[in-house]
Amino acid sequence: MDAIETDRLVLRNFRKRDAPDLFLYLHEPVASCFLSLALEDLSAAEAEVKKRSRSHEYIAVCLKGSDRLIGDVFAMPEGDTFSVGWNFNADAGGKGFASEAAHALFGYLFSVKKARRLYAYVEDHNIASQRLCGRLGMRTEGLFREFVSFKNDEYGDPIFENTMQYAILRKEWEARAGNSMREHSS
Repeated sequence: MDAIETDRLVLRNFRKRDAPDLFLYLHEPVASCFLSLALEDLSAAEAEVKKRSRSHEYIAVCLKGSDRLIGDVFAMPEGDTFSVGWNFNADAGGKGFASEAAHALFGYLFSVKKARRLYAYVEDHNIASQRLCGRLGMRTEGLFREFVSFKNDEYGDPIFENTMQYAILRKEWEARAGNSMREHSS
């Protein structure tokens, strides 16, 4: 994919030099949905970066200027629909980077990839991602009770998590963009 630039970020394919920064946030993932991606060491991070560099589904999010990896966004195609998400280094939290990157990703998916619909799964306790979905104009479509398990308790029994599904259609995204353009020209 061609790189996407925002005011502060560059979204691009993964590169070999991203391994140390990927390791920083995937050695102990904060969101339980990323536990299966946990990296044990730098060698595992290098292998993961190599895999991601050949894929257009995972997109590196880097600071403009330094090109330092601070997180990633992903988009898994399902026909004209994409499952989307984001994962960022906790050190980059609270600065609007995830919002800026996700907004750029959504614009790309709707305009270049001609997506009809985007959806995201968010754990019911992940308030930051729920708020981000709201800022992106996504609506809550449902709550799946005890939907998935990412870890086990001390007895080896699965701990099931409640998961929310958010979605937005291209026509909803375009209507928001049109409203935003009108607000800025007023």
